[in-house]
Amino acid sequence: MIKIIICGIKGRMGRLIAQLADNDKNIKLVGGTEKPGDHEYPDKLETIIENADVVIDFTTPSLSIENLETAAACKKATVIGTTGFTEQQLTELDKISREIPCVYSPNMSTGVNLMFNLVSRISEKLPDYDIEIIEKHHRRKKDAPSGTAKKIADNISKTLNLSPDKSWVHGRQGTTGERPHDQIGIHAVRAGDIVGEHTIIWAGPGETLELTHRALSRATFAQGALKAAKFAADAAPGLYTMQDVLNKTK
Repeated sequence: MIKIIICGIKGRMGRLIAQLADNDKNIKLVGGTEKPGDHEYPDKLETIIENADVVIDFTTPSLSIENLETAAACKKATVIGTTGFTEQQLTELDKISREIPCVYSPNMSTGVNLMFNLVSRISEKLPDYDIEIIEKHHRRKKDAPSGTAKKIADNISKTLNLSPDKSWVHGRQGTTGERPHDQIGIHAVRAGDIVGEHTIIWAGPGETLELTHRALSRATFAQGALKAAKFAADAAPGLYTMQDVLNKTK
């Protein structure tokens, strides 16, 4: 039985993870944290962390780093699904994760993590095609582009030896001139209650190829988080991705 704590337990993802945990015979929810002023849950992880095997965090970038530091000090495995980290925060996340098992992924669905591999393979075969990424999310999402879109663009950049600083273009406006070849367009849509949709377009002479993933329910992310918790509970210290989790659970 793996005992978990959910940081951000009353958020959209936190509530859903808690519900699924109740139906998983291998998982036991032993606590959660919330924003200061909540009368049901504490706001400090250190007050309850001793009861857990794994901490699952879907909060904010700064709070996720703080919670990771607490988990590292107490030698507790961690799963982080928060998005919107700065490069400096990602460096800090990587450094702290050398002390404990930590699974970090901007998207924990099985389909999206398969897409991460596919975009690299397709881009390798179509190096002369123009590439555009379109991501769509609900109106309440605070960061743009999505962590998933940035991961997709990063995988493509590494495959084609492109510099993100020079090749990524976030939307276009005005007289932009002819599109350079070594460019990856990234476009963010925020509307309604769209759970999450990512489309990659490869456009070449006389044809286009499109690859799309649509999340129809946040349950796919919550299920992935619980898979990651089971993986992290037995893993050696280090920073892992959902690729590591899925490779072990095939």
